[in-house]
Amino acid sequence: MSIIELHFTGGILFMGILFLLLVAVIITSVIAFKNKSERWLKISQEIALFALVFGILGQLVGLFGAFEAIEQVGEVSQALLAGGLKVSSYPTLYGLFIFLVGKGLKIGFSLINK
Repeated sequence: MSIIELHFTGGILFMGILFLLLVAVIITSVIAFKNKSERWLKISQEIALFALVFGILGQLVGLFGAFEAIEQVGEVSQALLAGGLKVSSYPTLYGLFIFLVGKGLKIGFSLINK
């Protein structure tokens, strides 16, 4: 599955916003590295943490929608339920990835600016 398919499958709204947050983490980290600025690094870390929480929110919204659909239909196969749970996990995984990128960049900043 390509990254573009992942964005559409995981929900274009949440995945699109998470992509913008990834770009923001990278840009603020680059500014922090260039200027040796703790302030920009802190901003980068806050954005990364927000991405993690926003990804979890995306999963909860997806699960809520899935459970609503299951409630309306009645009985659902286990395969369909498992597929829905997998899709609802994409924003959380992407948010966690962004958080880890932000933390990795902070570690790199700390090592370079000793």
